[in-house]
Amino acid sequence: MGEEKDILVFAEVQGNNIATNSLELLGEATRLKLQLDQNTQVIAALLGENIECFADELFGYGADRVIYCNDSKLAVYRSDTYGDALAKLISEYKPLIVLIGATYLGMELAPTVAAKIKTGLAAHCTELHINKDGLLVQVVPAFGGKVLGDILTPIHRPQMATIKAGITKKNEFSNKKGNPELFTCEINGFGDRIQIVSINKSTSTRKPLNESECIIGGGFGIGGKENWSILEELASLVNGSTGCTRPALDEGWTEGEHTMIGTSGVAVSPKVYINAGISGAAHHTCGIKDAGLIISINRDSNCPMFTVSDYKIVADWKPIFISLIEKLKQG
Repeated sequence: MGEEKDILVFAEVQGNNIATNSLELLGEATRLKLQLDQNTQVIAALLGENIECFADELFGYGADRVIYCNDSKLAVYRSDTYGDALAKLISEYKPLIVLIGATYLGMELAPTVAAKIKTGLAAHCTELHINKDGLLVQVVPAFGGKVLGDILTPIHRPQMATIKAGITKKNEFSNKKGNPELFTCEINGFGDRIQIVSINKSTSTRKPLNESECIIGGGFGIGGKENWSILEELASLVNGSTGCTRPALDEGWTEGEHTMIGTSGVAVSPKVYINAGISGAAHHTCGIKDAGLIISINRDSNCPMFTVSDYKIVADWKPIFISLIEKLKQG
């Protein structure tokens, strides 16, 4: 330790774009930078083939330096090749902090890299800040979301964290310019022992939760999968989407991690969030901290969800939702 001072953000490329999650982390890195040494720089790390074209966007969203590794072995994501390249890039530039988006790719890549460079990793952080000793404080929900724990990496470097999309804010785009720097290394991975046979992409017809202005949320308290259609119908009538908590997803009442709101799912910022049967664990409430109007329905008058709600209704949710549906259908 001693020479590390910069913050490195892994800039994930999704199709023809930089992942929104990565741009948000650039914003978070620029805020953390203000709490550190004045010589701290924000580095964006790009991996892939023919990816230097994304450099201007990364500079515009806050990167002081853009370092890219351009190699045909990185044309398609593999955890072994990406892990090898990113670990070597980190070892070369020795950042103090490494931030990686908690996307499907990032959730595999981050622990792979942390193991290679022998450092710690805090996953699904809800907040980051620098303490009085200059250490990165990584706030993570613990004990089923009942408490928030501060994770520190006092000895090993870099300090690594992953954060879900929507938890942090990206900067306003600027006309900031710079010259991207090429990083080259020997990429080994597992060679031909791993072969990509095919790539199958699935698409969803539902509106993404993080793009919805109105979300109808349901938790374990709605009672069962047979009731989920009521939430779907109400959401369709208000041109919104449905979202769930971890217990509801685990029960199979809805499908896919992209339908779950929270630190291990999707962070959302709708204008209106109407929810029923949600207890209000920190895992969930951290994902709705930027929501506008929150209306909660629960039969338990002491449920934690009410502490973050604008309107609290102590009642059975089903008659209320059915009445709302009938009124909306009447126009």
